[in-house]
Amino acid sequence: MSKKKVKNKKASTKYKMYDKEGKRKACCPKCGPGVFLAEHKDRQTCGTCRYTVFKKK
Repeated sequence: MSKKKVKNKKASTKYKMYDKEGKRKACCPKCGPGVFLAEHKDRQTCGTCRYTVFKKK
């Protein structure tokens, strides 16, 4: 049987530093640069250390 070819994604498509408006995404202050905060409806969270910032209404 022949081996299946695996396509690796480019690093630029895996981790995007900029959002749709062209602004730079927020980095986690505890983890440092390279770890981005996930955007939720009412907050921003870090997946590594669980740091959370709530958005003001």
